[in-house]
Amino acid sequence: MGGAGAPEWLIREDAGQSVLIALYLRQVLGIRSPDELPHLRGIPPRVNDRDATAQALLEREWREYWAMTVEPQAHPSPVPLDLVDGFDTLLALPTEGSDELRAAIIPHAPEALAFAQSTNARYQRDAHVGSGTAYRAYASAIAEYERQVGRRAHSFELNVQVLPLSQRGVWWIGSLTIAVTDGLRGDVVAFDAAIHPIIAELA
Repeated sequence: MGGAGAPEWLIREDAGQSVLIALYLRQVLGIRSPDELPHLRGIPPRVNDRDATAQALLEREWREYWAMTVEPQAHPSPVPLDLVDGFDTLLALPTEGSDELRAAIIPHAPEALAFAQSTNARYQRDAHVGSGTAYRAYASAIAEYERQVGRRAHSFELNVQVLPLSQRGVWWIGSLTIAVTDGLRGDVVAFDAAIHPIIAELA
């Protein structure tokens, strides 16, 4: 945004269905990482009954899948990807090194897909996508930051995933991606305060 020669910032906000599916699967499979990210609301976590070796392997495969899902350009797969049955086009795993994860997630496909679709639809409805309200929230924070530091914000990119997490807050989930609780995103004053440190870190 901004005129010719001016610094530009690009913020993409969504409740991405691929990210929602990944977090749903994380919960029903009993995956711990990323440790700092809270669970989704209303989805009971699995009681883990795997042995330590099987759990460690599943967690490693899931972490690789999570990184590719959140920031696919920064985490390309070294081998071809293959769509997983039941997840439409929203979930692809490497053709090698993901057998345990693939087998574990297929039984959860119908409810994971339904959850992601309904949550995304609610976000689209609540966010009034296209109305400019999302843009104004970030533009206001950037303008305030520029006033505080006395210079234009540097060019930056930020991806924002608005998610139904069980705790209110903001978490880095990638080098250019944050997760924010839907309730916090809907609170204009609280979100403005929460996004300021993120803008300061990037700009």
